[in-house]
Amino acid sequence: MPNGWELPVSFYFKVRIMLNEFAFKEVSGLSTEVETESVSEGGVNNYTHLLPKQVKHGNLVLKRVLMPNTGPEVLWIRQMLEGDLSIPVVTMPITIQLLNSEGIAIYNWVCQDAYPVKWDIGSLDSEKNNVLIETLEFAYTTIKRL
Repeated sequence: MPNGWELPVSFYFKVRIMLNEFAFKEVSGLSTEVETESVSEGGVNNYTHLLPKQVKHGNLVLKRVLMPNTGPEVLWIRQMLEGDLSIPVVTMPITIQLLNSEGIAIYNWVCQDAYPVKWDIGSLDSEKNNVLIETLEFAYTTIKRL
C-alpha cells in the first residue's frame, strides 16, 4: 500500500471507559451529521437554500456478553440508569481504538461527555443455546477522530 497505509479491518478494536479497557462484540453509533434548515427566497421558485443548523451525533451503542456487576464503570452506569436522577449526571470520555495486525491503534475516536442512556439484554429463550448479550447505549456531546 502507498506510504505504509494498510487496509483497516473492523473486527480488531478496543474500548476504554474510565481508563479501563473492555472487550465488546460490537460498537456502533460513531456518527456525525449536520442538520439543515430549508429557507425559501421570495421570487425564487426553482430551489430553496439549505443552511447548516447544528451538528448532532448518534448514540454510541456497545454490545458484549453480560458481565458481572463489579467495577467502577458498572457502578457509574447503574447510578445513572437505576437512580432517581437526584445526583448530578457524571460524564466520562469513551475512547474507541481501531487496531492494526500488531495491536497498535491506527484510528482513535473519543466520545466526549458520554453518559449512559439505555441498558438492554437479549431475550431469554429456553429453546436456544445463545450467549446472553447486553447492550449499553451512551449519549455524547462531541466525537473527535484522532
